[in-house]
Amino acid sequence: MQRRTFMQKALAATAGLGVLGSLSNTATAAPGNTAGGLYVIGPTEGYSPQIGTIVSMLNYNRNTILQVTKDMTMEQLDHLFDAKANTIGSLIMHLGAVDKYYQINSFEGRDDMTPAEKKIWEAAMELGDKGRKEIRGHELKYYVDLITEVREKTLAEFKKKDDAWLLAVDPKFGDEKTPINTYWKWFHVCEHESNHRGQITWLKKRLPGAKDSGE
Repeated sequence: MQRRTFMQKALAATAGLGVLGSLSNTATAAPGNTAGGLYVIGPTEGYSPQIGTIVSMLNYNRNTILQVTKDMTMEQLDHLFDAKANTIGSLIMHLGAVDKYYQINSFEGRDDMTPAEKKIWEAAMELGDKGRKEIRGHELKYYVDLITEVREKTLAEFKKKDDAWLLAVDPKFGDEKTPINTYWKWFHVCEHESNHRGQITWLKKRLPGAKDSGE
């Protein structure tokens, strides 16, 4: 597939939210100005420069998740491709669970969820048999509302931090041989969401009655 065709498909996939400016405005946006839309990765108003860059990536990834799952029915969200697969509904909720974990770890210094948090997120974090058994029977809005609430808190907490905090190594998370900083944690949230978007797209194309597409 030629790069131009690939980009046209990518643009079409996310244009539906109506939050993008024109491509010409995006291309000419000043450095650090993300007002042009989702395709300007970089510093974002209201955040320190490096944190804003992570926020722009998180926003783009989340938009693609919302687009690929748009209008899916409960039956589709609960469909199990095979005995070892995860449902699309459980994968959406898994994204929220991982966001929640890194949220409490980064902003509260906790390594574990409270019993109340586990009641909501444990099955989604573990997936597997537990996820297949417990995460089902919900409309799309249920999942979107949950992961949106978590993400909104994450973005609000980011506004209270600076780049020194983001770049600092967390001695409790890694070790001397494998230092890990807070930036990596949130980069991982980004790549994790991208990874599962691929799984969701793959599963969606294999739903009963699904039409072939170039996605």
